[in-house]
Amino acid sequence: MIEEMVNFLILIVCVLVGVAFVTLLERKILGYIQIRKGPNKVGYMGILQPFSDAVKLFTKEQIIPTVSNFMVYYMCPVFSLFISLLVWAVMPYESGLMSFDLSILFFLCCLSVGVYSVMVAGWSSNCKYSLLGGLRSVAQTISYEVSLALILLSFVMLIGGFSLELFSKYQSYFWFVLVSFPLSMVWFSSCLAETNRTPFDFSEGESELVSGFNTEYGSGGFALIFMAEYASIIFMSVLFVIFFLGSNMLSVMFYLKMIMVVFIFVWVRGTLPRLRYDKLMYLAWKSYLPVSINYLIFFLGFKMFCFV
Repeated sequence: MIEEMVNFLILIVCVLVGVAFVTLLERKILGYIQIRKGPNKVGYMGILQPFSDAVKLFTKEQIIPTVSNFMVYYMCPVFSLFISLLVWAVMPYESGLMSFDLSILFFLCCLSVGVYSVMVAGWSSNCKYSLLGGLRSVAQTISYEVSLALILLSFVMLIGGFSLELFSKYQSYFWFVLVSFPLSMVWFSSCLAETNRTPFDFSEGESELVSGFNTEYGSGGFALIFMAEYASIIFMSVLFVIFFLGSNMLSVMFYLKMIMVVFIFVWVRGTLPRLRYDKLMYLAWKSYLPVSINYLIFFLGFKMFCFV
């Protein structure tokens, strides 16, 4: 038990360091997309920039709105980061770090609970703009969770289990992306919507909003929300690789593929304009949901045909 706790703490530290460098990668890529230099002053080529940003954010004065629901307002960013780090427990590490048979169900539970931190953060600030941004974000997240759950159900039917370890075994010689390329694109764009990334960043993007549900957060609270978002981005990239580009987590290729998916997250942000809100909901319920259900029926029939 103690060994597992130590292993998980090491994993959390690695994820947080990864979050720091993903923010640097994003700023560099966006800089080159916009034909300018990214951060390049702090340390060699800006390598220490994320750590100086963290020091600046955590040493700033914490301002708390007088009309806010103090305890809930204060704890929401902590809870958000906690959920983003807890979900990493589902990773199928063959070294015995941490893995269990119902990892897909655990992932879906964490995904659903993460909605509450956004909703309560917007509500507890007692600011109408924060509440509006939180409600939009929750509506968007819940809508896209449906297609994510159906895609996962399709793969559960295909591999016959809820463990992520089965994906690496089934994809030893053949990647799932080759038979379900449309499904992989639906999964990727749903991940963009789940993590509130461009072109689906409606929690912080309309004309009457300043910064969405985190309008009233500054210094440490903002930093924790920011870290939770980027931890989720890295986690979704890892899941994309496990589901569609199967590889052993102990190989270097796995992490190269993960960095490629993170790069595409940033590339999309630097390229695509924001969608209209009604188009976003139309996409979720009229396009992605039918595709997910069709693939679910296809995989179900395919599995039954194989057993016959």
